[in-house]
Amino acid sequence: MLVKQAEFVTSVADKNYYNSQFNEVAFVGRSNVGKSSLINFIANRKKLAKTSSTPGKTKLINYYLINKSFLLVDLPGYGYAEVSKQEKTNWGDFLEEYLKTSKKLKCVYLLLDIRRTPTNQDEQMLKFLYFNRISTKVVVTKIDTLSKSQVNNNLMIICSKLALNKKDIILTSSQDRKGLEDLLNSIESYVLE
Repeated sequence: MLVKQAEFVTSVADKNYYNSQFNEVAFVGRSNVGKSSLINFIANRKKLAKTSSTPGKTKLINYYLINKSFLLVDLPGYGYAEVSKQEKTNWGDFLEEYLKTSKKLKCVYLLLDIRRTPTNQDEQMLKFLYFNRISTKVVVTKIDTLSKSQVNNNLMIICSKLALNKKDIILTSSQDRKGLEDLLNSIESYVLE
């Protein structure tokens, strides 16, 4: 799939989700995992999604229309320590409601940072997606930040912790464009079904 057009559509902050005729794929992951960079990477645009070095920047559900044919949905990051317990609970409820009720959601891409061991929250999110029978793919980001042997070692840790097979993980780097074709092919297989 070639991305020729990408545009921001809307953001929502409550349970009145954007209602569209387009199929959706959603990106979820802990704060600072590189979701916004990955969205810009897919869209081939530097500033479509706002990136920040400050974790917890995405507090809304953001919708991007790709090729006028499907929506890429940027979900709020989880695990950011600097917000109150109540705000974390609200974000969790917000995420859960969207994931359980979206009629057009075709797949959730769970993002993991290659430099970090998956957290209990990553594990819980994966179990939640599986339990609710939501099609899920795991995407590992920032592979350019480590050597090839470190990537392989950390990938083994991720697979062990989350009971995954290496062949089921998409490795990406927004910096050097690695994994883009694999990721786009995966997305295409869900949105065009």
